Amino acid sequence: MNTPPLRLVLLDFDGVLAHYSRPARLAHLARVAGCTPARVSEILFDSGLERAYDSGTLDTADYLQRLGAGIGITIDADAWIAARVAGAQADPVAMELVASIASTVQVGVLTNNGALMLDAIPRIVAPLFPMLEGRVLCSGVLRVRKPDRAIFEQALAHFDVRAQDTLFVDDLFVNVQGARAAGLHADTVVDARSMRTVFRRYGLLPGSPAPPV
Repeated sequence: MNTPPLRLVLLDFDGVLAHYSRPARLAHLARVAGCTPARVSEILFDSGLERAYDSGTLDTADYLQRLGAGIGITIDADAWIAARVAGAQADPVAMELVASIASTVQVGVLTNNGALMLDAIPRIVAPLFPMLEGRVLCSGVLRVRKPDRAIFEQALAHFDVRAQDTLFVDDLFVNVQGARAAGLHADTVVDARSMRTVFRRYGLLPGSPAPPV
């Protein structure tokens, strides 16, 4: 017997809807601060600052203050968002695919990022807004990161759907495994081509076969 129709497609952001370039982001912040990208990387990543923010153990004000102090310049939300946008390139075909299924199934985003991404994502994938308004969930807000089971449970509660009615896609297989462990359908997507393949497999596109058993 086939599975019931899906009610929610939950998408990762970086690597699925947009290509993320850490070097481009670091270079942008380095130009603003007048330091080297290596210094920015040391403060953001080597120190664990970014992961702490993505995990929700630091609020935005504290995170920005520590980042600015580390690279020697005041960094406000607008400066951070500008750098994050500079390090991301939306995938237009992936956006078209997501828009094409949105009339028949709920669509949402679940990303391991801090709260500032709630303002950055609409600038990166503008054509998907306002469709995604209120449908973007960040680990820093939920205070738990993928692949932890709890983040998927919070996402399901937010959208008021059951795990068995949800498809999750991510470019990292470890996160796909986490979603499967939480009872969701889940698959790996690394570009628009693989997204199309997965959407067809689950019967989300015209002419698709019946969803898997």
